[in-house]
Order: sequence, then structure tokens, then C-alpha cells
Amino acid sequence: MSPKRPREAPSLFAAAGMEEDAPRPLPDRLRPRALSDVVGQDHILGPDGALTRMLETRTLGSLVFWGPPGTGKTTVARLLADATELHFEQISAVFSGVADLKKVFDAARARREMGTGTLLFVDEVHRFNRAQQDSFLPVMEDGTVVLVGATTENPSFELNAALLSRARVLVFQSLDAAAIEQLYAHAEKVEGRNLPLDAEARAVLVRMADGDGRAALTLAEEVWRAARKGEIFNAAQLQEILQRRAPIYDKSADGHYNLISALHKSVRGSDPDAALYYLARMLDAGEDPLFLARRVVRMAVEDIGLADPQALVICNAAKDAFDFLGSPEGELAIAQAVIYLATAPKSNAAYKAFGAAMRTAKEGGSLLPPKHILNSPTRLMKSEGYGAGYDYDHDAPDAFSGQDYFPEALGRQTFYDPPDRGFEREIRKRLDYWAKLRRERGQAE
Repeated sequence: MSPKRPREAPSLFAAAGMEEDAPRPLPDRLRPRALSDVVGQDHILGPDGALTRMLETRTLGSLVFWGPPGTGKTTVARLLADATELHFEQISAVFSGVADLKKVFDAARARREMGTGTLLFVDEVHRFNRAQQDSFLPVMEDGTVVLVGATTENPSFELNAALLSRARVLVFQSLDAAAIEQLYAHAEKVEGRNLPLDAEARAVLVRMADGDGRAALTLAEEVWRAARKGEIFNAAQLQEILQRRAPIYDKSADGHYNLISALHKSVRGSDPDAALYYLARMLDAGEDPLFLARRVVRMAVEDIGLADPQALVICNAAKDAFDFLGSPEGELAIAQAVIYLATAPKSNAAYKAFGAAMRTAKEGGSLLPPKHILNSPTRLMKSEGYGAGYDYDHDAPDAFSGQDYFPEALGRQTFYDPPDRGFEREIRKRLDYWAKLRRERGQAE
């Protein structure tokens, strides 16, 4: 931990406490003032949470907070700075460039020389380009800053591997109904009045929040503004007043995952009627059709695979058709793809083969391929035996040389084992035929 930071000015929360009468939005007034006040993230902040354990060790490394909006990423970063007595500095990747980063880093270095560390919170960190992300590496490594980046996008795809290797990713979850209810109860206590809703309307308001704590409190404030003295809204009145429809299920929480799971398993179980029912449920709830199209593509590669190579083609065509036609006509293309997948032969052989190959690649390390299949563009490489003994398959009988292509230290492996159904029946015949030729030509299985 760094020495206690100077207190030239009141902190954000102290300042907020001094200005209780200032007109501020409800989410700002109810912003947690201690990590224990944050709701919905017990896996991070509970007694056995990742951050709780980290703080108990009196150390704090760089972090990436990944999760949807309104789940407490910014709040937790601020409170971490307080808990570790680090100076809190916040920037947004949307509005900052290289010059801004240089100023922040220079200020952090000067602060460090005075004995104060810096927690640098970077909102929307995924919006920085690769070069900008790389600029964080030196100041992370030498301790100039403790980086806490926040992103709504998958860090594996959006952040540099070098940055990710120096930071721990913590996943923030959408707030469930219980957490949203906890926020409403706290808001009612602070406001000194109950939300003017009957039980059904209150449940609808929870669903409207869609797992977003900030949105939940904003909606509550709108309800209080709209209610006349003694008025209690029912569910229909609530939706009319707020001018938004309550989702049939919560797109960010259990309902969302339950229905997409039901759709996927109905397709896998070759039940087109059940699959269409769950597709219709999600579309009627306002789910993004392109999200469903992406999931349908995944089903094609995960559960049908090469048992029907056309499945992936048809699913991609359905996605393109929706892009071209829009809603509601384009939704029929997605429905057609769902029916095709549900009635197609099923195979997860390619899915399992890729997983097995990934495990072997990770466990085997950087093994050199056999030299006979390596190119030899230089004289030195030729002298080292690169490319020596390679048999060009097109010149071999049956266009099959039967050579071994695995690293010698690994030996021959078998990952792909197609079942005897659908198009993979034909692939099985080809593999068996090549195995026979390999045996006849003296190559190990």
C-alpha cells in the first residue's frame, strides 16, 4: 500500500455529503460509499470474493472490469482507490488520445515521487487502439499506475494480449431481481416514501431495469415524479407512464439465458416445433434478431457440424437475409434456419476435435514441425535439413503420400472421429481409406 494520500480537497463522497440539498439524480445520490454497499456482485465483493481476498493481502494489481452497463464498475473502482489510499484518476477512452495519456502518466510519476500511488480508471478501455493500449504497459510494469479498465466487450477479443497478461479480468454480472429489489428498498428508505406501485407493477419495474442498477434507480425517480398524491399505479398504467414495454423476460439475466438454452437444446434434440416456440418467445420479448442469428450460426457449427455442411451456409444466409430485409420479414429467414438445424443430422465431432486439438497444443508447447514439411528459403535452412524428403502428395499414387505431419516429439494424434451418419458417413470412409494406405506404405497410425 502507498502512504496515505494528502487531503487537500474533500473526496467525491465527502463533497456529496456536504451538498445533500443539491439537485442530483437519484442514482448519483445513492451511489455506494463503501464496497460493502455494492449490490449484485457478491462473487467479487462478498466474504470470499476475488476483490475481498485481494484487499486482505494489502495488495492491488491491475484489473479489467468486464460487464454490462449499470453493474457498478466505475463505483467499485472509486471505492478501491479509497480502500487502498491511492489517488483516483479517471479517463474515458472515448474522449482521450495519446497526448492525454502522456499527461496522466507524467502526473502519476510526479505523484509517485511524492509517495502517493495512482489508481487510473479507464472507462471503455476497449475503444483504445492497439498502440494506445500498448502505452499502458510500461507504467503498469514499473508501478506508476494501478490500471483498472472497464469494458462492456469481451476482453479476449478487444484488448491486447500483452495488456491482458498484466491484468486480472473480473466479470461483473447483470443485477438479478433480488439485487434490483434491494436498490428499490434502499431508495425508498432514503426518500422516506414507498414507490407508488402495486405488487404486479413493482415486478414489472424490476424487469424494466433489465439488470442495470443505474437504469433501475432512474426508472424509480420517473415513477415518483409521475405519481399524484395517493395514486398507486398498476402494471398497465406503469408501462403507459414510462412509455416502455416490460420485457416478457429479462434479456440480461436468468430469463434470457434460460430461453436461449431452451432454444439451443430443442435444436440439438431435433424438435423443430419446440425450437420455433422458444425462438418466437425471444423475438416477442424484443430480443435482438441478430443475436439470435449469431446463436443459430453457433448451433450449426457446434451441433450439426460436418454431418450437414450446408447447415452453416444456410444459417449465414439467414443472417444476411435479415440484414437485407430487416424486421419482421427477415425474422422468417432465421426461423427457416432454426427448422433446418432441428431437422438436420447431428454431430459434435468437429466441436470435440477442435477442443482436443486446443488442449494438446497448449500442453505440448512450441514443438517444431517435422523438418521435411518446412520451407527452406535460405542456404542455411537447407543445410539444416529443412524440406528434405518431402513427398509432394499430388505426385504420389492416389494423391496421398502418407507422410507424418506431427512433430516428432508429439507423435501421431487422432482428434477427429466422425460418426457414421449424415455427410460424415462419407468422411468416415475417406479417413478409413487413407488409414489403410498409410498402413500399407509403412507410416505409423
